[in-house]
This record gives sequence, C-alpha cells and structure tokens, in this order.
Amino acid sequence: MWQISRSLLLTVLALGAMHASAAARQTQPPARSPWGRAGEEAVEIYTLTNVHGVEARIATYGATLVSLKAPDRDGHLASIVLGFDTLEPYLTGVPYYGAIVGRYGNRIAKARFTLDGKTYQLAANNGPNSLHGGLRGFDKRVWKAEMLPASKGNGVRLTYVSAAGEEGYPGELTAHVVYRLDDQDNLEIDYQATTTAPTTLNLTNHSYFNLTGDPRVPVLDHVLTIHADRFTPVDATLIPIGELRPVAGTPFDFTTPHTVGARIGAADEQLRLGGGYDHNWVINRTGPGLTLAAVVTDPKSGRSLEVRTTQPGVQFYSGNFMDGKPAGKGSVYSHRTGLCLETQHFPDSPNQPAFPSTILRPGQVFAQKTVFAMRIAK
Repeated sequence: MWQISRSLLLTVLALGAMHASAAARQTQPPARSPWGRAGEEAVEIYTLTNVHGVEARIATYGATLVSLKAPDRDGHLASIVLGFDTLEPYLTGVPYYGAIVGRYGNRIAKARFTLDGKTYQLAANNGPNSLHGGLRGFDKRVWKAEMLPASKGNGVRLTYVSAAGEEGYPGELTAHVVYRLDDQDNLEIDYQATTTAPTTLNLTNHSYFNLTGDPRVPVLDHVLTIHADRFTPVDATLIPIGELRPVAGTPFDFTTPHTVGARIGAADEQLRLGGGYDHNWVINRTGPGLTLAAVVTDPKSGRSLEVRTTQPGVQFYSGNFMDGKPAGKGSVYSHRTGLCLETQHFPDSPNQPAFPSTILRPGQVFAQKTVFAMRIAK
C-alpha cells in the first residue's frame, strides 16, 4: 500500500508542478531584445511564447512577424512563416515578408485616387500602380512597441504615426497593431487607426506561410479551402475590373479542399495574368465579426492553419514571383515556397465605389482583427 500511495503522491506532485509551471508561463510578459538599427533608429524584437511552446517573434521594423513556431503531429516545432534571423535582409529589400503593409495594402490603380473631390497622386512602384503603401510604406518603418500585461492578453502593441502627405496620403494617421498569442495556439492581430483628415486605409499582414516547416519545400501540396463563392478578376496589371465573379466551375473554386498546385497551371486567363494565384476572394459572410475565411493544411506534417477575420476579403498569393535571387532583386526563397493569405479590403477600393469603403474620416476608428489558429489536422 505504501508503494502505491507513494507512487500516487509523486504523480500528483508532478502534475501539480506541471500545472504550476504552465500557469507561470501564462503570466510571463513577452521577452524583448535589441535587433540592430535601421539608420538612426534602434530596432527591437519581441518574443511571445505560450504553454505549448508555440512562439511568435515580432520585430519593430515593419511590425514584422519574423517567425511563428508551431508543432507538427509529432510535437516537433518549426516556423511556419518565412523570415530571417537578422535584420539586414529586411533592410536590403526583401519584399514584405511578415510585415504590416499600409497605408494601403495591395494595389491602387494608376497610383492615384480621388477623395472628396481632390485627387491624390501616389508613388507608382508596381508598373503603373501603387502597391502596399508605396516606396516606403509601413513595412519599412520602425514602430514603437510596448509589452502588454497578462490582464490585456499577453502580447505586444506597436504604434506608427504616419505624417500627413507621407507617400502622398492625406491626413496624419496613427496606427496601432497588437499581436497576442494565447494558450489555445491562436495568434491574434488587432488593427486600429485614427486620422486627422479624410484618407484611405487598408492594413494587412503579409506573412508567407509554409506549413512544412522547411522553407526549401514548395507549398503546391498544401491543401487549401477558401470560404468564398466569388473573387475579383483582374486586368493585365492585376487591378480588379470591378466584377465579383463566381468561382464555381473555375480553378478559383476552393470552397471544397484542393491542393494549391492541382489547377495552378490550368489554361485560365486569370491564372495567366497573375502567373498563378494572386487574387482577392470575397469572403462568404452572414454578419459582422470574425468569420472563417480560409484553412490551409500540410498533409505530411499535419500542421493546419485556420484564418478568421473581420475583413471582407482575402488575397491568396501562391508565391509566383519568388525566384531565389538575392535581396533587393527579388526573393531569397525559391519559387512557390510560401503562400500568402492577406485578410483585407479589396484592391483598388478607393477607385471602385461598388467595393466596401476604405475611407477613414476624423472621429472614426478603423478597427479590424485577424486570427491565425494553429491546429493539427485529423
């Protein structure tokens, strides 16, 4: 009896210690460390860790999600986003990896828009169009950061004040982005912004996902579901033509699961224009609040990512322009070794009144939220 009771006692004590350790980890603040300099500005990196060892690292340069470690079905942790161990590649021109892009994520046609009767000219940095905020958008700015206490969800809050006229946009804009990692393996990104003058705004996170945990492996075998019955077809410069086209009967129908590569080479005009998938899907929605936009799974590792958002659209980009070239001339990751699921308002909304409005006025608060839920596929 003594041995049985002693064994039981040791088990109880061990479980108690495990729970105490987990509770302690839940209340620990994010870790903060220096990460170099961008010109005269110091850059920091923040590490969020939950009780399962899931880890998110966020840099103040670009409010960038540098890595996101998640377990496979055997419990092995690896980063499921493409990123870099040092600041230098981000400074020398890698395109948007993990960054918050703005003021306007995605494209604005002919790099201009009209608001309240006045036309604003932006930088044309993507052919004739403006892309992801222009020549020096939010992805190339150093954000101010503060750690949030456990009572506010254990995370990091980043702030950037964009001056009136920056990159051609009107109004001084104050943007806040909060990253939170909970113990259910959800990474939440909360966006808020206010302005001193009417402006247009579309903030998103531009992470490249590869759920294999091995950035050398293409994502063509990832299985994707997008909860959208329509998408916005584009012209030759990837600007929406204004139509909300049904996906049924096309390679854009991901309402049931398909691998990314199954139809990417189909004889389809929209695929030809994008060099693959680089389009906005209109999320099926029955009301406001978070809704499931997409699910992507890597069958081999068992890792699965659920994307929930309050936004009306999601841009699925299949890494068509990734070319393995050095930073500044393209991507240092090889062709289609990452995919993006950018929750957003529709591209070129400032020029397309039929699309959901992206206008923000003084006294209003821009507020959007996206949750990346890390799961193991059954």
